[in-house]
Amino acid sequence: MEKLPRKWQARWIDPELPHDPDQKQPASYLRRRFTVEKPGSACLYITCHGLYSAFLNGTRVGDFVLAPGTGDYKKRLTVQRYDVTRLLKAGENELLVILGDGWYRGGVGIDGLRNYYGSDLALLCQLEMDGTPILCSDEAWEASQQGPIRENDLEIGECYDARMETVTGWHGVTARDFGFDNLAATESVPILEQERFDGRITQTPNGETVIDFGQNLAGYAALRVTAKAGQKITLWHGETLDENGNFTQANYAPGWRNQSGGIPQKIEYICKDGLNEYKPSFAIFGFRYAKIETETDLADARFTAIAVYSHMPQVGFFSCGNEDVNQLVRNSLWSMRSNFCDVPTDCPTRERAGWTGDAALFAPTAVYLADCLPILRKWLGECRLAQHENGLIENIAPVNDSRNQMSLMLQGSAGWGDACVLVPWALYQAYGDKTILEENYDMMVRWLAFCENRARQQTRPQNENNPWKEYLADQGFHFGEWCQPGVDNTEAMRKNAMEGAPEVATAYYFRSAALLAKIAEILGKPEDASRYAQIAENAKKAYRFCCLKDGRIVSDRQCEYVRPIAFGLLDGAENQQAADELNRMVIGNGYHLNTGFLSTPDLCRVLADYGHADTAYRLLLQEDCPGWLYEVKRGATTIWETWDGVRPDGTVHDSLNHYSYGAICGWLFGGVCGIQLEAGRLTLRPCPHPSLDHAEAKWLSPVGEIRSEWRYENEKVSMRFAVPIPAEIILPDGRKHQVKAGAYSYEISL
Repeated sequence: MEKLPRKWQARWIDPELPHDPDQKQPASYLRRRFTVEKPGSACLYITCHGLYSAFLNGTRVGDFVLAPGTGDYKKRLTVQRYDVTRLLKAGENELLVILGDGWYRGGVGIDGLRNYYGSDLALLCQLEMDGTPILCSDEAWEASQQGPIRENDLEIGECYDARMETVTGWHGVTARDFGFDNLAATESVPILEQERFDGRITQTPNGETVIDFGQNLAGYAALRVTAKAGQKITLWHGETLDENGNFTQANYAPGWRNQSGGIPQKIEYICKDGLNEYKPSFAIFGFRYAKIETETDLADARFTAIAVYSHMPQVGFFSCGNEDVNQLVRNSLWSMRSNFCDVPTDCPTRERAGWTGDAALFAPTAVYLADCLPILRKWLGECRLAQHENGLIENIAPVNDSRNQMSLMLQGSAGWGDACVLVPWALYQAYGDKTILEENYDMMVRWLAFCENRARQQTRPQNENNPWKEYLADQGFHFGEWCQPGVDNTEAMRKNAMEGAPEVATAYYFRSAALLAKIAEILGKPEDASRYAQIAENAKKAYRFCCLKDGRIVSDRQCEYVRPIAFGLLDGAENQQAADELNRMVIGNGYHLNTGFLSTPDLCRVLADYGHADTAYRLLLQEDCPGWLYEVKRGATTIWETWDGVRPDGTVHDSLNHYSYGAICGWLFGGVCGIQLEAGRLTLRPCPHPSLDHAEAKWLSPVGEIRSEWRYENEKVSMRFAVPIPAEIILPDGRKHQVKAGAYSYEISL
């Protein structure tokens, strides 16, 4: 955790001259020269309205891309602290800061709204040496808008004129009284430039010049080209090619955004004479391809895609005998990387919104793949800031929609709001640190109070005879299962609005109450634990009366079998009975799923846990749509938002970089290889199957490196495990072994 200065002597300074706030402005350049007699230990505290890049004596300060990051700036704006001791020199020094629009006033969210937090740019910085301020942002600084970055927007793109790299037109700055109350020390990790991919220049059937970087990612492209002054290079970034093999942006260009200019993901670069080297400063895109428009000779040009995401080392590694499944894991990891940019978002193109539902269902998988605790912890802080007085949790955090009547009505959805309980619980299970529960306990309690009040307020006429109707969640807005194959989302939303969604909403009411009872017990709050356990029990009774008939599920949708089994809403033999019926439904559907957004992560696990591993593996390996390997067979390098993002005829729609359905990887680690960590208690319970031949998972977990491997050979299954702490190993034949830290091998005859 970084610290703030003991006292701010710096002032907020506005670098811009009066202008129309509705017009896009060039980036602002600010500078201050100062003298140091004898350099000592030095640190720079800095933040801004917008985004900043700071340079001390010509060297970039730190490696944080898109600093200071995102968030609800009105409530919390983070300050970074950099050690700049090695950058100072005796004599004259210069601190140069470039400011761009960023999340503060650039296009953000579903609607691409501008000036969301304000129409200004402003800088606050304080350079201290040996604890004493030696340079502060104040009226002595000078600024210019006559630098090379002529326009910038995180979503839309950047215009750069290399002929203006010698900045001119310096003028004074204006001190502004923005205050310091919303400032907070950085508690998360920086956004960084990470993997690089060289581009391959190709010609499409319609004659366009397109670069293929080979990997869909979030970031930007760097260029290196020799050119003449005034020549222009325009890059349009897209995720895929269309059905004819031509460049397209159609899959992430919704109609309402097109009315305001769309999402061009565009770079306009005007060359200087000779060698030109450039990468964007204040824009990132979701792309695999870039279309080039230029008269410049590209014979010696080089284009490199640079992935940009939060510092998040990979900790989970999986491989098996099916290369398509291995690619599926890589795709899941890349969609996670593409969307964990300071906070988890749904896609890096169309919305870039911190949807709570996405994070809730993916968090148990995310902890296997990468060390994501700092990012999810920061995001939970944004959820707390966005929570309403009545306890409602916004569907998106940080909030970045238009706040019109419709957007305010569509809040508090079950499965989305419950992220405030589900995500901390997933982090606690993996990391075993009660701090994450303590930090978010008040938010959870208030959310449950909101759910409780909503359930009690009113009951729809068709549910009035439910003896536990006060615990039946059939009011309010809910997305429901969302994105079920064969179900129209718009019609589903209309139906939910008219009839409610008691099956989904009551199940999540039970789930969150039951978990909150456990959390209260862990935190030493026995009275709370008892109260929430009772709420959970009553919600379970309300659910069963509403959704079961004589203890049986009656539905033609797989999700309504998966959810009650996964959440614990059934009793005893009812679970096996429901799992058997689910198995028959999947087989009857040609081994295709028809689960949607919420229950798909649990589908294979539920089947395998109740004796239907054959069906679970058939689903995993399904190559037709809907199925996880359909997109792999179509050449995907990330997870798609919808199962048919590229249809069999080649037409494209929706985002091709959503991590949600990558949650299947949680089952690969926790089911196929059986690595299950619950707050420091380690169990290995693999579920081998000959369809993969072999599988191996390595998890650099918070308790140490865990390995689980199985292989079919010579009429037997051989298994090897390595555990860093005492663990229970449960073999597929039911044998159990309590083991100490170490390596172990077992065999099962077929």
